[in-house]
Amino acid sequence: MSREIEFWFDFSSPYAYFAALEIEALAARHQREVKWRPFLLGPAFSATGMQPLVQMPMRGDYAKHDWARLARRRGIPFALPASFPAATQIAARAFYWLEAEQPSLASRFVRAVFQAYFGEGREVHAPGEIVSLAARLGADAERLSTALQDPALKALLRAKTDEALARQIFGAPFIIVDGEAFWGSDRLGMVDEWLQRGGW
Repeated sequence: MSREIEFWFDFSSPYAYFAALEIEALAARHQREVKWRPFLLGPAFSATGMQPLVQMPMRGDYAKHDWARLARRRGIPFALPASFPAATQIAARAFYWLEAEQPSLASRFVRAVFQAYFGEGREVHAPGEIVSLAARLGADAERLSTALQDPALKALLRAKTDEALARQIFGAPFIIVDGEAFWGSDRLGMVDEWLQRGGW
């Protein structure tokens, strides 16, 4: 049995932001480790016929209300950026480079991107912004900046996105424990119970 909790997400997902703030504590309670797996929701939307929530009548307005309500309930900052939903491939590529080259920074980078984008409402998806954010954590800015244009890193993110679709991951966040998949931040309580009970 794997000791990992897979956390599949897109940096543009507010629900992934909320779940990302809790998943490590949940994992620690069960002596597990989080395996962060950013991917791109765009291909998933194409495969399922879905759209970003804010582009859907009625559902978009509800989602905006729900995000603000969740933030108030949990006492955490939330500010929907003007660019939302933004393309997130630069942040995702940066994560995979950090995971390979400076792994101690990878999880901190995830939290930093989410905090900047949804906690502070900052525009952080341009290459310069991503490199600057990573550098403040201790990343090698010059090497990361070069790597972001590397075809191999672009191919890696495409492969992770293809893997997500092949595994029927169609939204964010998707949490997988011991082969069992849970979709949505509202399933964290169920994930916790599943780990406690050993499934059902």
